Amino acid sequence: MTARLLVSLSGISARTLHRCADLAAELDRREVPLTLLFTPRTDGTPAVTGWLRARTRLGDGLLLHGYDHRVPPSHRAVSFGRKAEFAALPAHEARLRLIAASAALDAAGLSADGFAPPRWLASRGTLEALRGQDFRLCAELSAVHDLRTGEVHRARVQEFSAHAHGETVRCFALVLAAARAARRGGLVRLGVDAADLARPGLRQALLDAVDIALGNRAFGATYQSLTVSPRGATRTSVPSGERSVNRR
Repeated sequence: MTARLLVSLSGISARTLHRCADLAAELDRREVPLTLLFTPRTDGTPAVTGWLRARTRLGDGLLLHGYDHRVPPSHRAVSFGRKAEFAALPAHEARLRLIAASAALDAAGLSADGFAPPRWLASRGTLEALRGQDFRLCAELSAVHDLRTGEVHRARVQEFSAHAHGETVRCFALVLAAARAARRGGLVRLGVDAADLARPGLRQALLDAVDIALGNRAFGATYQSLTVSPRGATRTSVPSGERSVNRR
């Protein structure tokens, strides 16, 4: 089975925008689209939203990435920290935050029918609320849920933050994980925070992981390519969100 390569970028802000643009240009040269994780209340400056609009017009994907990581949820059955905004929410509170976040997206001239919870952790209540708000997919740490069909795509996100060892070990682990996943087929999920791109070693390791996945016959896609089409047929040939020609 040919592997599908999904590269996601979080931490997009006015301060990190130049590094985000640099990564996007590197992936353009490789014909690999980005999936952009955006938190509208936290990161919604005009420079950022303008860049996101331009990138989505070129074929990159956009996933809602929470509402406001700075405001702790009122319901905390389990303590995950503020950045895991949707990890323990009941459905009604998740719904309120999703409504507010969608309104902020709309005000910025953006739209997203997919969701990636902060720290990739979503409660059952969040999944229920997403379905109620007509989201198509939810990308969690170990799986991507098609919220309309119930299909679950099992694959873990590989990130630098997942490894507690030194930078060299973290880089090697990411590249090795990408190679293994690509050889198995299915999904290769690489995630990076824009802050990591400031470190040359981490930036290069991400690109090496992309290159080794491509070298093992993976093809670049966005998370949206995992969901069924509006008519109910699974997307085949060159799905929307998959890179088939160089955009430059």
